[in-house]
Amino acid sequence: MSTPLGLSVVYGVPRKGVPAAASFRAWVEAALRGAGRRKATELAIRLVDAKEGRILNREYRGKDYATNVLSFPAELPPGVKLPLIGDLAICAPVVAREAAEQGKAPRDHWAHLTVHGVLHLLGYDHVDDAEAEAMEALETRILAGLGIADPYAMAEHGN
Repeated sequence: MSTPLGLSVVYGVPRKGVPAAASFRAWVEAALRGAGRRKATELAIRLVDAKEGRILNREYRGKDYATNVLSFPAELPPGVKLPLIGDLAICAPVVAREAAEQGKAPRDHWAHLTVHGVLHLLGYDHVDDAEAEAMEALETRILAGLGIADPYAMAEHGN
């Protein structure tokens, strides 16, 4: 990565089966490059259990279940210029369960959800079909650069 990245990875779960901070750094850098971000960037990733994931999802999205990744874009006051783009909370047991259900390598699913979350922090979304298509295409291109197959192709073919 040619621009500085400040990344904090906080493990709120046991480390077994959860990628190392170096992997998260590589995935975040790939997402930033793929999205064309050329300036210094800071973010934090917290890896959570199902209980914390459910609490966060309920408090911030009004949904009473743990989800795979939550993005919290930075809300800086007007005129404040910092490289902070926000925080991600990734729920380890949900990621593991989804990877198994979808027949994906757990590491590939972790990478996908990290890229997906970073793109949300950069302002990408999937609330309508056109946005979803654009975001999925960008994710697929970024993941291909990491040697990871299209995560949406499996879903489309019922696997």
